[in-house]
Amino acid sequence: MNKLVIGFFLIICIIGTLFFISRKTDLHFGLALLDLIAAREDTLDQPYVPRPLKDPPSVMRGIYITSWIAGNEKRLKELVQLIKENNLNTIVVDIKDSSGYVSYSSLAAQVIKYETSEARISDLDAFVKKFHDENIYIIGRISVFQDPLFAEIRPDLALKSKKTGKAWKDRKGLSWLDAASSEVWDYNIEIAQELFVRGFDEVNFDYIRFPSDGNLLDIAYPVWDIKTGRNVVLRSFFEYLRNALSGHRISADLFGLTTVSYDDLGIGQVIEDAFPYFDYIDAMIYPSHYARGFQGYNEPAKYPYEIVNYSMQRSIERLSQYITHSFSTHRADVDPLFKLRPWLQDFDLGTVYDKAEVEAQIRGVSDAFHDVLLASSSAPMFSGWLMWAPDNRYTSLK
Repeated sequence: MNKLVIGFFLIICIIGTLFFISRKTDLHFGLALLDLIAAREDTLDQPYVPRPLKDPPSVMRGIYITSWIAGNEKRLKELVQLIKENNLNTIVVDIKDSSGYVSYSSLAAQVIKYETSEARISDLDAFVKKFHDENIYIIGRISVFQDPLFAEIRPDLALKSKKTGKAWKDRKGLSWLDAASSEVWDYNIEIAQELFVRGFDEVNFDYIRFPSDGNLLDIAYPVWDIKTGRNVVLRSFFEYLRNALSGHRISADLFGLTTVSYDDLGIGQVIEDAFPYFDYIDAMIYPSHYARGFQGYNEPAKYPYEIVNYSMQRSIERLSQYITHSFSTHRADVDPLFKLRPWLQDFDLGTVYDKAEVEAQIRGVSDAFHDVLLASSSAPMFSGWLMWAPDNRYTSLK
């Protein structure tokens, strides 16, 4: 079969995909067709088709970047160099951030319908190829329930102020969606499904919780019945997510305090509820986010090793206990004992964070696994870590 015929075949397939995605609310047919195209990569002489890494890292050392940085070629080159020079192997990129915009020209049915994309990343396939060519693992981050754009488009699914009847806003002035809404769940799942077709190795779900700040007593929920526990709502969402994305790697961002607290923190997050449904649990154990007096420290941010080590030890113990008593998982390629992969901080808050503070956190993670788990010759000591710097300047890693 010559290249001209192959090219014509691909064009027909892609046009058919676009037609069905734009004309139907069921995204699965279009995505399946794209999967078929990708599956033919090894047998046809055709252009590059993005797909996940064949051999993803077992221990991940990653950094976060915004969608704006992802669309900046100069900064991307710098970040690839940073990753290569510092023994890193993972990048987390905003796909839907707290603005609510999807950061590329999406083909997902509801994104097209509601016009919620903003092409900050002009060529998503080229972005994926750039990092995969360097054997770098790519995670797409989706902010789920904190979504002011979709809240404006679908006010029937948004939290309302009891006083004004208008959209309720948190302390930052951002609107939220009802965590109990299956329509909200489906909207975010469609975006995740497309990312996997486009070659992403994993999708990370953030803001998978009820609001934690602002006038919480003023919130009116359009879907949640109030009687059902917040953690029950989220656990149902986690299970729904896992079933919809079966066969793919997904991760959950949780508050750092979920590692040490046994209630739902008033936001619906209980770490045990997330264990069976996600391949990685990414607790945000930033030392600066722990309250004064935590574990006897008046300024927790000044004790990066101690705070991180304690939080990780507790979460490892809880996962081990859960596995012993009731663990069941939908995936087998990620050892349940090594699915804890925390977020660490590379930003100043509470104190200045330089190289010493960043390295102390990393030691705190690895030492926690060494102290709690028996060494194994067939598995890594830990799943690694992800580093968060809001400005994407990771000078402390150099």
